[in-house]
Amino acid sequence: MTYSPLAMVMRVFIPFAFGYFLSYLYRVVNAVIAPDLVADLGLGPDVLGLLTASYFLTFAAFQIPLGVLLDKYGPRIVEAALLIFAAMGAVLFAVAQDSATLIAGRALIGFGVSACLMASFKAFTVFYEASKLPLVNGFIMAAGGLGAVAGTAPTELVVQEFGWRGGFWGLAVLTLVCALVVFVLVPPTKRPEHKTTLQEQLAGVYEVFTSSFFWRIAPITMMSQATFISIQSLWVGPWQRDIAGLERGDVANTLFWLAVAMVVGFLGLGALSERLGRRGIKTSHVAGLCMFIFMCCQVAVIMEWAVDYPLFWIGFSFFGTAGILQYAVLSQHFPTHLAGRVNTAINLLVFITIFILQSVSGWVINLWPVAESGAYAQEAYKAAFGMFLALQVVSYIWFILPRKES
Repeated sequence: MTYSPLAMVMRVFIPFAFGYFLSYLYRVVNAVIAPDLVADLGLGPDVLGLLTASYFLTFAAFQIPLGVLLDKYGPRIVEAALLIFAAMGAVLFAVAQDSATLIAGRALIGFGVSACLMASFKAFTVFYEASKLPLVNGFIMAAGGLGAVAGTAPTELVVQEFGWRGGFWGLAVLTLVCALVVFVLVPPTKRPEHKTTLQEQLAGVYEVFTSSFFWRIAPITMMSQATFISIQSLWVGPWQRDIAGLERGDVANTLFWLAVAMVVGFLGLGALSERLGRRGIKTSHVAGLCMFIFMCCQVAVIMEWAVDYPLFWIGFSFFGTAGILQYAVLSQHFPTHLAGRVNTAINLLVFITIFILQSVSGWVINLWPVAESGAYAQEAYKAAFGMFLALQVVSYIWFILPRKES
């Protein structure tokens, strides 16, 4: 069935955009509420890093079965069902009295929102032309960026008024509403003409993971996205407090503008890539240049030039979105019937990397003593952020090496 552009927006884009908005809000909210968690439950940087990263572990763990489910049952049913688990996780987080319960709640949230982006990508490959994928993918990422915006100064206002527990009760309600919206509004996608067996589904996974083209794209995408999300979802707030010397309200405002820059990055780079694609410039080339600039911005942060020139942080948030262009590159390379599996395959690797690196970065920061004020050491940030950068440099070299691909 063919849908009008307005129907596509109302029935396809908006429901999935709502879900990804919530997914990203859940992802970054700890950057604002971290001081409350530390004050209420006495969490150290190592536990705080593990807590925040637990979202990414369960998120990643479900990606391969998620790809199979999306290709078999369609994005509507899969996302609506999983969002119910995210709401349950938000409730568990809201009532938690110790770090173990917080970790369990956040892990359940990660599982519950694990389909939000991949279900969107799957739906877009069904309802949109392939040439439009970089643009429409950019728009859905911008919706996530708005979730990141909501996770800054607006979240701070909610926390001041209702506390972090009250905020998570509100998120639980919104998540259930989103599940209902997706189930009611999104059109069912066409089922495969024949019932695919588990063996056939796994054969598709094998085809993705044995592709040399996939393994050219994967490492830099993993490291770039892991760096961007790990720092943005947790460490950028403490850095602004400890290195830039900002007060809590100013930190929330700074996070707000960084999230705005991220939204602009998702929209701008997606539109730029789509326009340049018409002129024969590959999306992978646009992504490669932008990820290089992203690494340059990290050098400025590590050297603390970003204290005097905050525009480097704006550049970090803007160009940090470039990794998502690689999802469109992969979707364009593989056949449509593998869309769910190829996107979840790269997402699996990305989020496993995020879990590992965000956890390790907390341990690295914990190697230096914490000041009586609760501030983390200058050298700790340099070491953790330097680790992120070194891994990107190695994977970037692998990405630009000339080779034949399959």
